[in-house]
Amino acid sequence: MRTPIAKLVALGLILSACTVGAAESPDTSTRTEPTTTTTSATTSTTIPRTTTTEKDFETSLINGLPVDDPELLNRRVLAVKIDNHPRANPQSGIDQADMIIELRVEGITRYISVWQQSDSDYLGPMRSGRPTDPTLLTAFNEPAFAISGAQPWVSSLIVSKGVKLVGEIGPPATFRISSRSAPHNLYVKTELLRDEADRRGYPDKPPTGPIWEFGPMSDDADTASTVKIDFSGNTVTWTWDEDLGLWLKTAYGRETTYRNEDGTEERVGVPVLVALYVDMYTARPPVGRSGSSLPSSRTTGSGKAFVFADGRVIEGTWDRDSELEWFTLADPNGEIILVPPGKSWVSLVPSQRGLTFES
Repeated sequence: MRTPIAKLVALGLILSACTVGAAESPDTSTRTEPTTTTTSATTSTTIPRTTTTEKDFETSLINGLPVDDPELLNRRVLAVKIDNHPRANPQSGIDQADMIIELRVEGITRYISVWQQSDSDYLGPMRSGRPTDPTLLTAFNEPAFAISGAQPWVSSLIVSKGVKLVGEIGPPATFRISSRSAPHNLYVKTELLRDEADRRGYPDKPPTGPIWEFGPMSDDADTASTVKIDFSGNTVTWTWDEDLGLWLKTAYGRETTYRNEDGTEERVGVPVLVALYVDMYTARPPVGRSGSSLPSSRTTGSGKAFVFADGRVIEGTWDRDSELEWFTLADPNGEIILVPPGKSWVSLVPSQRGLTFES
């Protein structure tokens, strides 16, 4: 069922293709960018789905919201890579995702849309994979990942980390719209991508538990009205709208919208914004493999973290020892930062650039 974020607010539910080579590890030699000062201020033959372990959860493992059908929490996470080139805007279907992750690629950003209890019949445009993607998705317990191709060495890397690839498999699961030119016109139906994952015999396992510790914003949270994130020269601004209870996005010098299948557009907004500082580096093909180097984000270790919700902000740090686990957030006293339930947007902020916010 289609569930736009704005409608969740109105209902009071917000509570406070691909080429795959042999699996290889990439060359670990990297070039770290100079550090500067950062500032905080679809017909497929299907087989029956089998769920290996049932959990007694009744709220989303990804965003903490109540779900109409708790049985959906026992199925796999599906991730779909989304184009964010100016010619790909406005995207479609991203408002229905459980969570969006925004990360820097070559000069711009792209999104990883994350789906477990949710689905979309009109999602896109879908684009290709990058080296950072599997380092995030591995934490979701062998998820299916839909991309429109990748360099062979990147596809090998993704598969080597246990992420199950689904590519451009053709109509009706993946289809191209006529109102845009390639490569910015590939759209998908997520339920049919799930069917393709079933047909291939991919695991249908849920995450092992909620990815965050969900709860209300701390009473100690400072006020925040505007957040500006510098993706290495490409600035994204989020502005708090008290009436809607949403952070509204602006990028490429204009308000960011999503386009419904009927052609209408609505503003992109989320109740929860999580910003994680990450170091950028250059990922290179393994020795002996062809391909080009790609800007990538380090997603293990630790870094600065911000949680924005309810027009307020908590600042702290993130820690992640292994790609098999998600990010743990802690305040300056070492206490776990609670993430308010609500559809969330996770921004991997280049630490060389950083973010600023105004109260």
